[in-house]
Amino acid sequence: MTAIETIIIAIVEGLTEFLPVSSTGHMIITQNLLGVESTPFVKAFTIIIQFGAILSVVCLYWNRFFRLNRKPVPYGSTPLQAFLHKWDFYWKLLVAFVPAIVIGFIGKMSGLIDRFLENVEVVAVMLVVGGVFMLFCDRLFNKGREWTVLTEGRAFRIGLFQCIAMIPGVSRSMATIVGGMAQKLTRRAAAEFSFFLAVPTMAAATALDILQLFFGDEADASWATSDNLMMLALGCVVAFVVALLAMKWFVSFLTKYGFKAFGVYRIIVGIIILGLLWTGHSLVMVD
Repeated sequence: MTAIETIIIAIVEGLTEFLPVSSTGHMIITQNLLGVESTPFVKAFTIIIQFGAILSVVCLYWNRFFRLNRKPVPYGSTPLQAFLHKWDFYWKLLVAFVPAIVIGFIGKMSGLIDRFLENVEVVAVMLVVGGVFMLFCDRLFNKGREWTVLTEGRAFRIGLFQCIAMIPGVSRSMATIVGGMAQKLTRRAAAEFSFFLAVPTMAAATALDILQLFFGDEADASWATSDNLMMLALGCVVAFVVALLAMKWFVSFLTKYGFKAFGVYRIIVGIIILGLLWTGHSLVMVD
């Protein structure tokens, strides 16, 4: 993989990881348009550069990500309640993360997730289906009073929505933001919690994939040459910068205009993938 191909793929990863457009679908198109072979290094590259995107969340929301709750503990709280009050932000992240741990483990052990990941048609169809849904989701969920406060119950239900994104093409960002809006959170609050939830979710999924790369049944670390490691470093930096800019733009755009534009875009991308498949192109997954 050349430096130009590295930069292009990293830009696509950074742009799409936190937008509700499915990074998986875009990576399929990008790799195939560039003619990049799905080698062990390319598979490792598309997994590891996600760390760059993860770090962008921590960087952009540094003050909120590393801050304990300084509000006074409610009178009469038990020691456990006082502890959870202080660590409120991390506790709600954990509550939202638990469904992905449980359902992800079941899906991985049963092989269901891997079967979905190997099916490009599933990605394309879910892009289109999700796009159609997004054309109307603002009307469905943007009704009545909206909240910025996240309770434990709302966090858990958003975590359940996130599990839908285990179907490739759904988009983790779309699932969690829609989940937040379904809990009457404002678009901004839903989008920001989606970013926060991405950190433990993506970190866990990426760490698992990396362990499989090095210690799995088909482990092969021969790709870890000095040149490839340089490409990895370049890809992580590019993904970090692009994801940082994409998140800042996305929150502003979503707050003002909603999901409709992303819905139209998803439908177009899904149709492109289906068109390529129907015209005999053999598209392959990159991760």
